[in-house]
Order: sequence, then structure tokens, then C-alpha cells
Amino acid sequence: MNNLNSDLLLVFANNLKRLRKGQNLSQEELASLAGMHRTYIGMIERCEKNITLINIGKLADALKIDVTELLK
Repeated sequence: MNNLNSDLLLVFANNLKRLRKGQNLSQEELASLAGMHRTYIGMIERCEKNITLINIGKLADALKIDVTELLK
């Protein structure tokens, strides 16, 4: 994976973790709200998974934020 891809995954992962914790949600709680498995959330936050646009949308909906907040 090139640096641009790695950097983008890291930005997304850090934003997801910060926003999740800002709402006092566990990975398991966020996963439940988004209709995902809890281990998947952890893998995203550790940059182990390249998330799809559809799942980005699900996470944004679960966090009640605009998708762009996850990519800033």
C-alpha cells in the first residue's frame, strides 16, 4: 500500500475513534448502531481494513454526522 493510501486510512481511523469516543460509545455500541460486527470497527480503527463507501455512510449515520467529518 502506498503512503497516500496509508495516510488516508490513518486519518479516517483517527477521526472515527475520536468521534466515537466523543459520543462515549464503545466499539461494540457503534457497531450495533451501524449494523456491523464489533471486530470490524476495531480493524478499521487499527487501519487493518480498507472500508467501503457504503460502510462509511453507515458509520456516519450511526454517529449522526456528515460523512465529511470522517475524512477531514
